[in-house]
Amino acid sequence: MKEEHEQHEKSHKNHSHHDHHAMMIKDFKKRFWISLVLTIPILVLSEMIQQWLGYTLSFTGDQYVLFGLSTILFFYGGWPFLKGLADELREKNPGMMTLIAVAIIVAYGYSTAVVFGLDGMDFYWELATLIVVMLLGHWIEMKSVMGASRSLELLVKLMPADAHLLDGEDVKEVKVSELKKGDRILIKANEKIPADGVIEKGESHLDESMISGESKPVKRSKGDEVVGGSVNGNQSLEVKVQKTGEESYLNKVIGLVKEAQSSKSKTQHLADKAAKWLTFIALGAGTATLVVWLLMGKPWDYALERMVTVMVISCPHALGLAIPLVVAISTSVSAGKGLLIRNRTAFENARKITALVFDKTGTLTEGNFGVSRYESLSEDLSEQQLLAFAASLEQGSEHPIAQGIVKKAKEEKLDLHEVSQFEGLTGKGVQGEVDGESWKVVSPGYLEEKNISLPEKSQSDKAETIVFILRGEDLVGFVALADKVREDSLPAIKSLKKAGMKLFMATGDNDQTAKAVSEELGLDDYFSEVLPDEKVDIIKKLQKDGYFVAMTGDGVNDAPALAQANVGIAVGSGTDVAAETADIILVNSNPKDIAQLVRFGTATYKKMIQNLVWATGYNAVALPLATGFIPGLLINPAVGAIFMSLSTIIVAANAQLLRKQMD
Repeated sequence: MKEEHEQHEKSHKNHSHHDHHAMMIKDFKKRFWISLVLTIPILVLSEMIQQWLGYTLSFTGDQYVLFGLSTILFFYGGWPFLKGLADELREKNPGMMTLIAVAIIVAYGYSTAVVFGLDGMDFYWELATLIVVMLLGHWIEMKSVMGASRSLELLVKLMPADAHLLDGEDVKEVKVSELKKGDRILIKANEKIPADGVIEKGESHLDESMISGESKPVKRSKGDEVVGGSVNGNQSLEVKVQKTGEESYLNKVIGLVKEAQSSKSKTQHLADKAAKWLTFIALGAGTATLVVWLLMGKPWDYALERMVTVMVISCPHALGLAIPLVVAISTSVSAGKGLLIRNRTAFENARKITALVFDKTGTLTEGNFGVSRYESLSEDLSEQQLLAFAASLEQGSEHPIAQGIVKKAKEEKLDLHEVSQFEGLTGKGVQGEVDGESWKVVSPGYLEEKNISLPEKSQSDKAETIVFILRGEDLVGFVALADKVREDSLPAIKSLKKAGMKLFMATGDNDQTAKAVSEELGLDDYFSEVLPDEKVDIIKKLQKDGYFVAMTGDGVNDAPALAQANVGIAVGSGTDVAAETADIILVNSNPKDIAQLVRFGTATYKKMIQNLVWATGYNAVALPLATGFIPGLLINPAVGAIFMSLSTIIVAANAQLLRKQMD
């Protein structure tokens, strides 16, 4: 119960984090609109704005009204930035929140001092516009990229909630959390296995692809181990429980994901890096301005006004929109092109990728066990007739080979025959009668047993499973099945290689299959029969060797590696767990979109740099002028406001140009 409770807590915390992010977006939206309403009268009453626009509006106590409105705005609208300042200082990592908070604290403090007796002109208009623009920027950014991960919660959900406990001949329904080592449980057809254990009775084909990455359902019988979370086939099993709770395989995967996510490099956003330096510049330049003017004999109120002007101007409004606008546009355009961005930093870093590790099943291949080729070896039997007879025999079977053959026959729109005297040949195939003739679909082992030579045409270097069709005891043809390589995989590999990347494949499939796919696509190397922790080790080794690594996959077994990689890319047709652990999701499950991702990431990063240059560029002019140190050149706050507005307009217009670059 304790273990189940702990897992529930983990799931609850993750779910709460996701809800918290949604609530934050709602909160920023609400604060923006209320702050905007408060800003309008503040601007109308501000002396600076009146001078700028050439009108006069004053009444008894107007300064106190201005102070009251600005105080509400400072504490309500500015609260996220004041809180962010405390968080960043506690982490000793000043960024955007610190820069904004310093500017609004200085503007509010100085302006309030002016209202209550200090000589000078208030900066309430600057305080108001700064808060409103920054709230808008953060709201746009948070809305466009919801990065909260629910991967651990989804992993927990893979396990069924209930189990069938065997008590002698009786079957009891119990919670999975109540299972203990040594308990015997019944797993019915098509049910999820609730705990790791060993089969005591029955045999079935298990779908373990979610766990191992192996594309073909695996036959399991008495004495074989089974893993919780995998799906049973169409036969019932009795299993003795070996591991529960934290000891189980799936919980170990959960641990790997959690560890990778917590240790993943916390790369600062580009805007935060710029804000960090601007904070140091603002504090340094402001302090230097105050000290120098005081040393030169200027009065306190003059030196203080210069210092405040410098520090407020150091926080450009455009910086609050420079990155969010680019993020919103790139996120929107990328989504239209089949790329869902969940982690902005990873998207910015896509341009750095030097090594790409693919999962095989469902990523480079289709993930389905289908017919790759078939051939008749008898002159009186066409290829389609051969396939129709094979599918007729297999149509009642749940075996993945049988399902693949039947599916192909349906695609070819073939008429199937009625089969009588049907029976399974244990471990070797099936047989039955069609129109009075005996037909069999059998494995290579059956042919060897009967001393029938394998036809040369059936041999291949490809990763295929071959079954043979016998009419009577005569070999009349064969059908080859494989997990086909996606049509888009080869063009994608060529494009990525052209970009200079090293390409690898890590799969839970056997070596023969992995080698065949790797050679067909021309990959640099491959790793076969790897478990989730081994995939993580592969990523770590490549990172240690100096590569900037991207990982792409679609299954639960890929989740830890997706979390560990510098950029985790999930295939949209895969599991929710993979999608929630990844930084970017390929909606169309097309490997070619990875090349698109790198191009978009590079274009987005360049546009961010351009906007940061525009957003901070006016500081290079305004800051020295604001200090008053340049003889005959002293910036008027109204001129600073014009610079600010112009910079913001340029940034917004430049961000829109990204749409054309991403077409």
